[in-house]
Amino acid sequence: MESLSIPDCFIDSPPIAGEVARGVTRLFCRRDLFAICEVPLPNGRRADLMAIDARGQLTIVEIKVAKADLLGDGKWRDYLDYCDHFYWAVPQSLAQLTEAGHFLPEAAGLIVADRYDAAVLREPVLRPLAPARRKAELLRFARRAARRLSAQIDPTFGGWN
Repeated sequence: MESLSIPDCFIDSPPIAGEVARGVTRLFCRRDLFAICEVPLPNGRRADLMAIDARGQLTIVEIKVAKADLLGDGKWRDYLDYCDHFYWAVPQSLAQLTEAGHFLPEAAGLIVADRYDAAVLREPVLRPLAPARRKAELLRFARRAARRLSAQIDPTFGGWN
């Protein structure tokens, strides 16, 4: 069996959450999107994954691996002001639940993922960020990614956040 290294940002989550994140990351790499996990947003929320593409568009992915967590999540709409695209990422067993109106199936994308790969079942609608918000979020994304890489070079620098 292949061993799975869980990123620090998913260490306190159920193992399946790290597996879904890994599958999404593999899918995104093939699509030329590159993600970082557990991204704090200016409104106090924290995106499970945020990715950037070659055009500078930002994608947020909300990972849900338990039915109760998915159905009880009322904060996810707070992420929409910080991305051009929004996806739900779930294991196959939860995919059908995201068709309910509460999950905005007409606007939010859907990814089904496991530890090996992922597939987009529904593409999200493009909701372009305002230019000033885009600049601020791109700078925040780039600096966070660079800070995390710096901590890998020198662990005394600080945590992954």
